[in-house]
Amino acid sequence: MTNPLNLKRIHHVEFFVGNARQASYYYRKAFGYSQVAYSGLETKQRSRTSYVLSQGKANIILTTPMTPSDLAAEHIRKHGDGVYDVAFEVDDADAAFAEAVKRGATPDTEPHDIADANGTIRRASVRTYGDTIHSLISYKDYKGPFLPGYIARPVEETDCGIVRIDHMVGNVELGKMKVWADYYEKVFGFHRYITFDDKDISTEYSALMSVVMSDDKHVVKMPINEPAPGRNKSQIEEYLDWYVGPGVQHIALQCGDIIKTVSQLRANGIEFLTVPDSYYEALPSRVGPIDEAIPELKKLGILVDRDDEGYLLQIFSKPVEDRPTLFYEIIQRKGCRGFGKGNFKALFESIEREQALRGNL
Repeated sequence: MTNPLNLKRIHHVEFFVGNARQASYYYRKAFGYSQVAYSGLETKQRSRTSYVLSQGKANIILTTPMTPSDLAAEHIRKHGDGVYDVAFEVDDADAAFAEAVKRGATPDTEPHDIADANGTIRRASVRTYGDTIHSLISYKDYKGPFLPGYIARPVEETDCGIVRIDHMVGNVELGKMKVWADYYEKVFGFHRYITFDDKDISTEYSALMSVVMSDDKHVVKMPINEPAPGRNKSQIEEYLDWYVGPGVQHIALQCGDIIKTVSQLRANGIEFLTVPDSYYEALPSRVGPIDEAIPELKKLGILVDRDDEGYLLQIFSKPVEDRPTLFYEIIQRKGCRGFGKGNFKALFESIEREQALRGNL
């Protein structure tokens, strides 16, 4: 396991959205993010408006195009609101970009300085699945609120206990999972952390396959899904149809107290998938002793799974867009470094019930 690009962390995730002002309000009021910075007409940015939101170590940018010719406008026309950039902080953007291209990455933007009165950063980017990119950002002497071009515009909210991005899942076409797993291994030095096949993730109607790619310190984890043959259309195929190609399917947000976090998110209006009561009847024998009261987990719809190192608690939202594309996972880890394999069947049956309601199963 190596780190050839010297990745340090996920710097931020940037979404292209139809109305960043309204989207930022949603993420503040529903998910408990606080606004920290802004870029737009008032900062002499004429082509895009962006709001930077933060909670714990999870940073997101919501960006809206101001003209129909902007790249973001075409991205939204094709995909709807969705993730455009999963940006990494690196030691040296020039060196990281050169090494990535040498290892087979497709360049997106060459290394360049971005500066304002608060200092300078260096930025480049490479392409990944679909229309998604990875920016590579290194700091020179920047001391501002977020990145050059942004001004501080704080709006404090009551957070929901989110501490960081745990992982991000990408959906790709049938036959492309290995291609992109090899890409992350070759370009970024990631390793195959866990692999799931259609025997692990299947129901009576549909199936998928997944491989979890991770950096050497498990700071950046990027599961990649592809559909597997089944009687009906899988959730991956539904996503690919409505997103019109590959992209980020869901973002897992880690918290320290999932009962408190999910209770607040539900009160804020976030809708979550549900599983049958029988799931909780079998829980004690399947996962063994846990700290949480099962009736409380049942009330909130929280799932539990265990591996050799501990257990995790997780829950999945319904899609947060009108298109059935992007959704969120809330996860708390108590030693477990897995991804909830024991919950797959119940979870995917729940997803299929939602697909049937949408007429997409």
